[in-house]
Amino acid sequence: MRILLAIDDSKFSEAAAETVIEQARPPGTEVRILHVVESPPLLVARELGGYEPALENALQSQKQHAETLVAKAAELLRARGLNVTAALEMGDPKSTILDVAEEWDADLIVLGSHGRKGLNRFLMGGVSEAVARHACCSVEIVRICPAKAKN
Repeated sequence: MRILLAIDDSKFSEAAAETVIEQARPPGTEVRILHVVESPPLLVARELGGYEPALENALQSQKQHAETLVAKAAELLRARGLNVTAALEMGDPKSTILDVAEEWDADLIVLGSHGRKGLNRFLMGGVSEAVARHACCSVEIVRICPAKAKN
């Protein structure tokens, strides 16, 4: 079995990782941890004009943070005996998760849901919803109830 675990830097991704650890999986299961670094919107880049070095520095910092995040998650899953690889990609999270899952021939995509509603959902987008609607494999969306999230 091949599981693509898509993470960001949130408690929702931590819950998704814990779900992968806690659930029984067949021997030989492979887990690929994926974090997608979003490129700054073209409009932002254009507004910064001659500030390409500042934009590049910010992007580099974001990549370094993402590498640390992915390495930490991989270490956690390996410590629990799972066969893990890690990947860091640039792009739109929705389409990149779908592309990586298809290219890697994933059997299951696991990701957390931020549970945004209303205007926030419209503005921020629903990555988990888009992945669930368009994936060519099964998708497990891990949710955290508000009462549990406060603890």
